[in-house]
Amino acid sequence: MTLKKRFSLAWLAEQEWLVLLLWFGLTIIVTIREIYAHNINDYTIYKNVFFHVRAQQPLFLAYPEYFDVNNYGPFFSLLIAPFTWLPDAVGGMLWVLVNAAFLWYAIRQLPLSRLQQNIILLFSSHELMGASSYFQFNVSVAACIILSFALILRGKDGWAACFIMIGAFVKIYGIVGCAFFFFSRHKLKFIASLLLWGALFFVLPMLIASPAYIVRCYHDWLTALKVKTEKNAQFDQGIVLQNISAMGFIRRVFHLKPFNDLLVFVPGALLFFSQYIWLKYKQEVHYQFYILCSVLLFTVLFSSSSESPTYIIAFPAVCIWYVLQNPSRANTVFFLFAFVVCSFSQSDIFSPWVRKNIAVPYAIKAFPCLVMWGVIVWQVHVRQFLRLRPVAA
Repeated sequence: MTLKKRFSLAWLAEQEWLVLLLWFGLTIIVTIREIYAHNINDYTIYKNVFFHVRAQQPLFLAYPEYFDVNNYGPFFSLLIAPFTWLPDAVGGMLWVLVNAAFLWYAIRQLPLSRLQQNIILLFSSHELMGASSYFQFNVSVAACIILSFALILRGKDGWAACFIMIGAFVKIYGIVGCAFFFFSRHKLKFIASLLLWGALFFVLPMLIASPAYIVRCYHDWLTALKVKTEKNAQFDQGIVLQNISAMGFIRRVFHLKPFNDLLVFVPGALLFFSQYIWLKYKQEVHYQFYILCSVLLFTVLFSSSSESPTYIIAFPAVCIWYVLQNPSRANTVFFLFAFVVCSFSQSDIFSPWVRKNIAVPYAIKAFPCLVMWGVIVWQVHVRQFLRLRPVAA
């Protein structure tokens, strides 16, 4: 039975124009709406990272130009620099489109068929729209993780290390790309490349600011991330849009105010690393893809900093898992459930009462992804990946 027969909407994925239209069209529409409404706070934070680094001002304090604070490292100042000299409307739009194009390219590099790639793009387009409405760099974080995986499989370890370090030096998340180390056929080159790119990205911001200032920024960055983590745990004090994670979901559903996140994180980490006991199958492409999916989901589910737009990192994993599966009505039903609940639980498809009283306060967005991650870990341990149909790249 073909992929088209097992999923009645799969024929949409054969329409290249439709995939392109949804991916970039939804992003452009939502970005125009936010720019028109002058709702570009995150982009304002981003562009000021460059100006603050150049002026050697504290990088992680609140400034009157915007709400909230910056949480990205000083290296980010170089990435955002080309956009800062443009009018906000133009710079913001280009910033969003570049991020969207980067993730599009990364998904296209996966060793999957064109139809499978199109399904991933189609069903991830709504998450992309949500992340784009916040001008989020998480889109590029997802791209860095996916692209590093694809490059390692192609033997391009040096470039894979580059994208891992880009993600790590901007938002820490990117370092999870090191989870693909065991798939590398040139491990020493991979390690050396990580060290070289890391050293380069550490010193590059010193082109626009003094070395002493940049070193101090890295120290301040760690302090700022610690403060943010502590703040994210305070959902009972009105901060309900943060910590949309496994910890946040469990804490809120069971009303566990005095709750140590390590009680969830540590078992989760042990389960994640337990998947590596099957490394004898490290050359099996389905096992490799299962680890990719697990990494993308774990990164979001076990971070207290996860917000709704962060799920542009997690949800492509659900789509990748689905296109790999053998035909099954149960798989399709679960995939559609995950798609609706994860991508639309905080949108107008649900009534305001549901959003206000269930979806947001209980971090329901995390639930289908948490179930999906558990399914993947279980399938790895029962070696279900050995019973999947061949990947058609």
